[in-house]
Amino acid sequence: MNSENPFDGPDLSGTRYERANMAAAQFEGVNLQDASFYAVLSNAAFRDTNLGAASFDNVNLGEATFRNVNLSGTTIIDANLSGVTISQATLTDLEINDADLTGMKINGVLVTVLLDAYEKKST
Repeated sequence: MNSENPFDGPDLSGTRYERANMAAAQFEGVNLQDASFYAVLSNAAFRDTNLGAASFDNVNLGEATFRNVNLSGTTIIDANLSGVTISQATLTDLEINDADLTGMKINGVLVTVLLDAYEKKST
């Protein structure tokens, strides 16, 4: 383990971070499977890290960047995704339910326009 970075390489699976200020923390090659985060993670970085089945509750990930991320099987509930851009993503079998789609676009086309056209064609 790197003494300058306590999150470099250890197995921290199942760890619970509660009311923790982890701003600017650097997680590199860490196993955080089943970990729970109720923490400040602003400017934190997760590289080559296993967050499988991790739980994030009341966490601010504003302005975060996700690259090469596997979110398959993930559930996102009561999230504010306004202003989010998703590019070069596989959205196979993605479901969106009970969501405010105002302003949401797919390839530059408003989703509300697409849904209106679909509903008119279906009747």
